[in-house]
Order: sequence, then structure tokens, then C-alpha cells
Amino acid sequence: MTQGRPIIQRAGERFRGGDLPAGIETWHAFSFAGFYDPDNVRFGPLSACNEEHLAPGAGFAEHPHRDTEIVTWVIEGELTHEDSTGHVSVVRPGDVQRLGAGAGVRHVERNAGAAPLRFLQMWLTPSEFGGDPSYEVVRGLADGTPYALTRADASLRVWRLDRGTGADLPAAPWLYAHVVRGTVRLGDEELRAGDAARVVDASRLRAEAVDPAELLVWEMHAEPHFG
Repeated sequence: MTQGRPIIQRAGERFRGGDLPAGIETWHAFSFAGFYDPDNVRFGPLSACNEEHLAPGAGFAEHPHRDTEIVTWVIEGELTHEDSTGHVSVVRPGDVQRLGAGAGVRHVERNAGAAPLRFLQMWLTPSEFGGDPSYEVVRGLADGTPYALTRADASLRVWRLDRGTGADLPAAPWLYAHVVRGTVRLGDEELRAGDAARVVDASRLRAEAVDPAELLVWEMHAEPHFG
């Protein structure tokens, strides 16, 4: 991957998964579940960026995780979360949810509402494994404010941009930018909803909104250490 140059993954290039009869449609940016591409396993510590579509009443039954930081961004609708440590939350657009799996946790995710639910779920591998599970929700993340994952040495930011405005993206060894809605110009490329850019050794990058847009950006500073 060329240093400093955005590598673009278009929305239509994602792997389509999920369980359509159960009301679940998923678009995977990385190798996941039954889909494996040895050249697309992770980017820095980021190992999953799944766009989930859940019909009313649909959801994921209780299942386990460990040694993963799971960050969720709701695009539309409401996500109901329950986990084995006793947390029960409803996550709405503008909220950031983080579940640190630690040495092991189980959780349930579902659309308990009457409207369709769409959200992004992003998995990062921490620099250190084990420990107790942790959970939090930040309500109404402000534009440009970093939400830090200290265990993964990474930060998430959101920008909601009016047409013709822009944002200077952070410099980082690994930078991942995902367009939630609208159209964004990044360098010589136009990115639309569902498109993403991966940049190694990012610096002096600016995103400009061609149309009103919402942009999620991961700034990552360390790869996970295995073994």
C-alpha cells in the first residue's frame, strides 16, 4: 500500500453477508465469517467494519467475544444492546457505543423498534489481551472530538459537513475514513455513502463535502501484537 495515498474501497466492493430471511443484511469491508481474503484481513488494528441492516424485530442472538474492542455507530433507527455484565442500553444516531470484550463477554443486539435499523460496527484488536470486560455509551459525539480507545491506541472522530466545507484529517500511521452519507472529496477521489479510504502514514489530508456529508475517521497508531 502506497504511503500517504488513499486506497479506496467502494460500497459495492464490500462482501455481502447476513441472513436475509431473518431480516439481517450485512456489508463487510474486511474478511469476516464465511468470507476470507488473505489480502484483506485487517488495516492496522481495525479488523471489521460491518454495515448492518436489521428489519424491525431482527437481531443477533446471544454470542461471545473476547480480546476485541467493538465500536458501534447508529446511522438510523435504534439499537438495543444487552450483555453478560448487566448492561442494557438503547443506542441512537449520534451516540458511540463501545464494548471492550476483555477476557470474555456475551451480548445480544437487536432492533426492538418499529423502524428499520442501520448501523456501522467496527472491531479493533487491542494491544494487550485479557482483562475485565468494559462498556460505555457516549451520547451525541461532537464534531471533530476524538473518542479514544486506549487499549487499541486509536481514536474515532465524526464530521458532519455542509456542502463546500471541509475537515483536516489527523496524521496517523493508519487512517481509515468511511462516508456514512453524502459525498466527500479526498485528494483526487470522490467518496459516496458506503465508500471508505485506507491511508498509510497519513498527513496533510483534507476532506471536502461535495454534498452535505457525514464522515467517520479512525486514527490508529499501533498494530496488535500476537503471541
